[in-house]
Parts: sequence; structure tokens; C-alpha cells
Amino acid sequence: MPEGQVLELTGLTKRFGAVSAVDSLDARVEPGLVTGFLGPNGAGKTTSLRMLLGLVRPTSGTATIGGKRYADLASPLQTVGAALEASSFHPGRSAANHLKVYARAAKLPISRVDEVLGLVGLSDVAGRRVGGFSLGMRQRLGLATALLGDPGVLVLDEPTNGLDPEGIRWMRSLLRHLAEEGRTVLISSHLLAEVQQTVDALLIISHGRLVFQGGVEDLADPDEYATVVDAPDRAALSALLDERGIPYQLLRNGFTIRHLEPVEVGALAAGAGIALSNLQSKGASLEDIFLELVSGVRAHASAGGTTVPAATPTAGIPDAEAPAPVPTAAVPAESVPAAAVPAEPVPAAAVPAESVPVEPGPGAEPAPSTAMVTVAAPAPALRAEAPPAPTQPEAPRSSYSVASTGVIDVVPPAQTATAPPAHDGTATADAVTADTVTGDTAPGNTSTDDGEVQR
Repeated sequence: MPEGQVLELTGLTKRFGAVSAVDSLDARVEPGLVTGFLGPNGAGKTTSLRMLLGLVRPTSGTATIGGKRYADLASPLQTVGAALEASSFHPGRSAANHLKVYARAAKLPISRVDEVLGLVGLSDVAGRRVGGFSLGMRQRLGLATALLGDPGVLVLDEPTNGLDPEGIRWMRSLLRHLAEEGRTVLISSHLLAEVQQTVDALLIISHGRLVFQGGVEDLADPDEYATVVDAPDRAALSALLDERGIPYQLLRNGFTIRHLEPVEVGALAAGAGIALSNLQSKGASLEDIFLELVSGVRAHASAGGTTVPAATPTAGIPDAEAPAPVPTAAVPAESVPAAAVPAEPVPAAAVPAESVPVEPGPGAEPAPSTAMVTVAAPAPALRAEAPPAPTQPEAPRSSYSVASTGVIDVVPPAQTATAPPAHDGTATADAVTADTVTGDTAPGNTSTDDGEVQR
């Protein structure tokens, strides 16, 4: 039976330019356990596994398998089986031929190919091309490649990715069986609920640094957990707890008891002949603890004193320098309207108290000058007498209509005259010229055939 090896990372660091993907990572993975390698995206999990397998050279530190670097192993495929990607297959090659290439390169018997295909459930598709495989089938083929040399160490990156619920359960049982044989099993995953059901120990990193190492039961402090118990006869259960001096809190879902395990509470109830309807332990979930660890809210002693760098506070970054205000002596408040104040403040030297217009040269148009704003601005009283904006609706527009093809000429109100009443049914304007009207003829005027009256 293959023997598991200890995986040890000591001061492992990898920098890509100014970016530290892994920063002084110290971790130890023991054989006989399924160890989960957790961390958010970009935490450095895949980079750490690649350095362990000799695919990436570390900037500093060491990553060893049984005390040796991967490059120094005498029989790498028989020592370590790894599956980091589910796409490293030739699409035109069958599953059996893919494994035969590896078997011949490692000088393994060809009979091993059929064994691992049967182990991962791909015997029926051994002759099919890998290009037609689903993601779950590729995951199984990657695991078969890792198991080809019957190694004592398994390193798998997201092994349950793409598997259906049945495949996930099969993978879980297989990994636990391999660990029970004494092998070292290290898996990385983002499925926290699945990891909680599969692994025995955890490595959690954030920003390339270790934030937790230990068993799943060591994640939270025991004081964070409580036993919740309930019974159809709550009065009898309450009397029992009061008699034994056990403090509790009665909630809607039952009695909450701290510092007492569920097995102890169950034994007390059984001894008193009280039937229970609920008995469970409740506390912080793996997801809550994971998020607190990677964000730096929670610190664990197994991290060795390392802390997750907090996000750079925006309050400490100085804002853009505010422009200096314009002195009030240079720009009088009563002479410059709000709309005329420039967007960027003008220094006092640029706006003299008495601005003198500069005459343009011959043949050149005078250019606008900001220096003339303070003296050339019209007074508020003059601006009030200015004509209305063009967008203001014209009053005469709704008081007349055009008859036939005639045109009504509108003049200022001071020159308007009231037109005589119309006799042929056409409307007249409130303000028309005395010389030109439309629709009716005035005394001394002649009418044309098209209805326009001319004098």
C-alpha cells in the first residue's frame, strides 16, 4: 500500500513584479487526512500548488514533499498525483490513449489504464475522444491520471467542479477512502458546504498569507456554540434544568444552553424520562467564519501572528487641492452676476480693479477678455429691461389665423391698430398694419383674386 508523505511549505513567497501572490506562507499537511485548501479568488491557492509541484519557481522559501522538492523525487508519478486543470487533454485522443501516454512515460504497466478508468467510472467511454467529454467527465479523467501511478499523495484543484450531485457524493467517498488508506489528500475548493462534509483539516489563506490551519472543529471558539433542546413537556424539562442548576434561555425554538454538549443534555433528559423533540448544536457556520477570517475581522492563533492587510482607507487620501478663493476686493459682489463668475477662480492679479480694454490690431477681430468681465457686466436694472428670451412664447400667435394664402405682418405694439370687423367670416389679428390686412377690404383699397388686400 502506498505511503503518504508530509507536505510542508516554509516561508513560501512568490512575487510577480510588484504583486505578491504568496507571502511567507508556512503550512503543513499531514497524511491520513483530507485537507481542504481554501481562500477567495486571487488568494494564491493555485500558485501555491504550482510551486509545490515544481511548475512555478518560488521567489523565496521552500515547498517539499516528504522532505524533498518535486524535482528531486525519484518517481514523481508514483509519489504525487496531481490534477490542477480539467482541460489539459488532447481533444482528438481517446481517454484510454491519453492514459497510455502517461503510463509509457512513467514506465507503468498498461493494465493500470483499465483499472483507473474503472475506478473513476469511465470504462464505458474509454474509446471516446476527450473532445466530446463534458466537464464532469473531464474531471473524472483528470483524477484517473492522478491515480495512474498509485501515488501516496494526491493534490487536486477543484475536484468537484462540474460534477452532478451523484458525482460529488462519489468523489467525497473516494477521497475519504484514499485518506483512510494512509494517503495525503490535499484539495482546493470554493464549495464551503461540500468542504465541511469532506475534509478533516483546513488551510485558509488570504492575500497570500495563512489565516487558519487546523481541524474543522478548531475554527470557532467553543463559547460560540450552544446546545438547543426542546421537548413536548417544556415544564418538565425546565424543572430538570433548574434542579441541576443549568442556566438556559427559553426561545421560540426551545431551550438554549451554553457550555454543555448535546450528548450531556440528552443523557440528562433520558435519565429523567423526558422525551425530546429537538437536540442540536448551533453556532457560527463555516461560511461566516471563513468570511471573517479572509477579511481580517477574525484572527486565529494558528496563523502565527500574521494579519490580513486591511483595505486602504479612502479617508486618509488627501483630496484634490481646493482652488484659492478670489479676494472680494478684486471682484465686487454687486458687479459680477453668478452666471458670469468663471468656473476656475481667477487670481487677484489677473482681474485689476480698473480694466482697460485693449484695441485689436488692424484686420483682427477683438477677442473676448475675461479682464473686462468686472466692468463690462450690465447692471441688474439694465438686464431687467432686456427683451425676453427667444424661447418665450409669442403672444400674437394664438390670436389670428391665415386666410387663404394671405400673410399677416406683425408690428410692435406701439404701431398696432385695430382692424375693422370682418364681413366674410375670416379672423383678423389683434395687431396688424394699417396698410396691409387680410380677408376683408378697407375703404380705398383693392382686393386681388387670391384674397390679399393691397392699397
